[in-house]
Amino acid sequence: MPGRAVGAVPPPMLVLLGVISLQVGAAFAKQLFGVAGPAGVVALRLVFAAAVLLVLWRPSLRLDRRTLGVVAGYGAVLAGMNICIYQSFERIPLGAAVTIEFLGPLAVAVLGSRRALDLVWAVLAGIGVLLLSGTAGGLDPVGVAYALVAGAMWAGYILMGAKLGSRTSGGSGLALGMAVGAAVAAPFGVADAGSALLDPRVLAAGLVVALLSSVIPYSLELEALRRMPPRVFGVLMSLEPAVAALAGLVVLGELLGGWQWVAITCVVAASVGSTRSAR
Repeated sequence: MPGRAVGAVPPPMLVLLGVISLQVGAAFAKQLFGVAGPAGVVALRLVFAAAVLLVLWRPSLRLDRRTLGVVAGYGAVLAGMNICIYQSFERIPLGAAVTIEFLGPLAVAVLGSRRALDLVWAVLAGIGVLLLSGTAGGLDPVGVAYALVAGAMWAGYILMGAKLGSRTSGGSGLALGMAVGAAVAAPFGVADAGSALLDPRVLAAGLVVALLSSVIPYSLELEALRRMPPRVFGVLMSLEPAVAALAGLVVLGELLGGWQWVAITCVVAASVGSTRSAR
């Protein structure tokens, strides 16, 4: 029944709902950094998400070698993407980090296109990212670097997610991929947070973050990827900078300067233009 309900929702709406859930969850996750550290929060998020998805989908381990490779690659990219972007969140505002991270899906959109107009939108988004990085006061260069690496991982996530959706059914592939991601992230989380991961309050908060930031958005995104090309998916995901900035403002009180909002607007405008031309 849940699968049928999700299947009735248009793919663009699935992506939008996933974006909102992911960024609100990221804003709440950032509040836990002082207790469990970025890597610790990522570990909690992926471990709980994997547990929920494994119980929900009960996937079979009888997979061919190629599918197992796709699952492993998806999980590794998922863990790396989350670890890097959470490290960036610790150092720079949510909206700024996600805007820079957007270079990943932007690359997927541009490289998958043969229209000159899409290059114009890519240039506009690039101007926005450069403008954001060069605003008065600047951003922590380490935070910017982590966001850039997360963007590369995000591009890989889009491509691997499309392969995973084509080789598995339901949420079985996602559950197995999340389990791989949890196994990759767990050692980093233990090293970062130690015994804080056993605090009942931290565990409860980690479960909420897992649902908002992993179970809900990745399930919706995987279903959307089954029904749209990776390039179009990448364009729609570029709405994340604006949603992240609003989530940071509402949940964390992160205020952005005028030029930073202009930069984010450039990225969103490029997204809207790419979406219109993609049709």
